[in-house]
Amino acid sequence: MLHGKVIAVTGAGRGIGRAIALACAREGACVVVNDPGVDQDGSGADSRCARDAVAEIAESGGHAYANYADITQPAGALSVIEDCLVHFKRIDGVINAAGFLRDALWHNMTRGEWDAVIDVHLGGAYNISRAATPHFREQKSGAFVHFTSAAGLIGNYGQANYSAAKLGVVGLSQSLALDMARYGVRSNCIAPIAYTRMVSHLAEEMSEEDEGFNLLKTLSPAKIAPLAVYLVSDAAARVSNQIFGVRHDEISLYSKPRPLRAVVNPQGWTAQSIADELIPELRMDFARADEIAHDVFPLDTL
Repeated sequence: MLHGKVIAVTGAGRGIGRAIALACAREGACVVVNDPGVDQDGSGADSRCARDAVAEIAESGGHAYANYADITQPAGALSVIEDCLVHFKRIDGVINAAGFLRDALWHNMTRGEWDAVIDVHLGGAYNISRAATPHFREQKSGAFVHFTSAAGLIGNYGQANYSAAKLGVVGLSQSLALDMARYGVRSNCIAPIAYTRMVSHLAEEMSEEDEGFNLLKTLSPAKIAPLAVYLVSDAAARVSNQIFGVRHDEISLYSKPRPLRAVVNPQGWTAQSIADELIPELRMDFARADEIAHDVFPLDTL
């Protein structure tokens, strides 16, 4: 499906990004594999991650080039797109899979933990998308695939930074889809649920005899790749401004926020009338205040 296309994949040295890079190459794309090889919390660097992914693609007869840049820096993101142009002569798709976690309950979260996660998930998505945009505009084609999360769309404990970034990615993707449609460019989001290094801490308190542990381990990153491949292919030319979810063999379409109900008060609202009249009228449609992603996507529904 991607013969002749050049795709940049960030965070492609491990996990979901790597599975996507391999799948793109199998479908005929030339792939720039971006990954500085940071640890789970964003520290350190290991160029072997990207190199190994490129070697695996080459062993299968594909074409790939390793890029080790930090996409939280505009120059780093620009280098990813430049590598596409220098080594493969064009750029057709950008898949933003890079990210890491620095989880903490809100009252314990530091500004450093906040900034680091926002910078890689939201800032990185901005930087790489902005770097690709002039080329997409000029050729009047291109596709962005951004990674959001159920943590941002629904909620999760101890992830205010990650949740804010991932919901921000949805806003970014929506704006790209609207602003770039006139140039034949589309933008979509994927909210993956998969067992990767980034979420392996969820299993730390589980026993290997725990059914939940075994179910969690079945959520392969490879299951996310087909949708990403499709979204950067020509077959998805009429698919834009959508949010998809993938969990094992299940693919879902998320709704966007829309008004559920509205109540008009011809006399105008006061704080007291809101308490007495409006809230009792709307309460039946309130979202659960304590709902998290696991409540919507429990493991036992796989």
